[in-house]
Amino acid sequence: MLAILNVILPVFAMLALGYGAVRLRLFPSEGVRGLVVFVNNFATPCLLFNAMLNTDFATTFNWGVIMPFYVGAIVVFIVGIVISAKLFRNKPGEAVASGFSATFTNTVLVGIPVVQRAYGAEALATAFSIIAFHAPVLITAGMIAMELLRRDGAPLHKTLGVALMRVVANPLLWGIALGAAANLMNVTLVEPAEAFITMMAAAVTPAALFGLGGALNDYKLSDSWGQSLTMSLLKLLLQPAIAWVIMVPILHIDHDLARYGVLLAAMPAGINVYVFATYYNRSVHIAANTILISTVLSILTVSGWLYVLGL
Repeated sequence: MLAILNVILPVFAMLALGYGAVRLRLFPSEGVRGLVVFVNNFATPCLLFNAMLNTDFATTFNWGVIMPFYVGAIVVFIVGIVISAKLFRNKPGEAVASGFSATFTNTVLVGIPVVQRAYGAEALATAFSIIAFHAPVLITAGMIAMELLRRDGAPLHKTLGVALMRVVANPLLWGIALGAAANLMNVTLVEPAEAFITMMAAAVTPAALFGLGGALNDYKLSDSWGQSLTMSLLKLLLQPAIAWVIMVPILHIDHDLARYGVLLAAMPAGINVYVFATYYNRSVHIAANTILISTVLSILTVSGWLYVLGL
């Protein structure tokens, strides 16, 4: 238990620091968005570039870990849509946005820091191999589902075009693609370039956690807390449970490797669920509350998963 606290407390203490700094007006709230943009568009792409540059693709891209992660995400997406439509009586478009809130993982702002704290730098290569497909797979699935189910949907070919543009414009994918290309071409960075990439990568954890903590001030609980809590539990409990069942009892993936993917699946909802909801103007309050509730609850659930997975 002490080992779990040693992993969890620094991560969530930094989140709390960001939240408190903005709440007490010690840090400007308008600066939070800029900090998150810096993390997503500049620092994390450098981290991913460096990881891909130094990755042994033959051993890192283990489909026995990657595939169960996404099976869990897609199953939870479908379950979330059904629950939203049948139990909470949402309209089709609202149900899709609600289900997406239970699907998209906060891989960057919380996932990377927690996985690294828990299992060290050796776990990051596996985490990055999952992150490489995160936006392309889930954003595309979400947009297709939205256009197929909502009554005022656009033609499918237009949806695929929009999804492709959003994926191509994602800086995280540029970092992954450029790093992978440099790896395949056996590129060796000169010392100033390597130092620059290393310094930028080192900024990810503190800036991401502080920024996310500050951003939580913008998410307020509303009358939708019951539905948001349901989506949060799907995200924090069901999604990693499905990933674990497929990886370990079914595929017999080595436990030490499987736990990297399961722990990443157990992270709270990412900010992209809010972006998705606002893009379609569907269930925006559900998305915002799911981010807030799942992030707070993850203090307990991630600790539980660390105990189950072994630290």
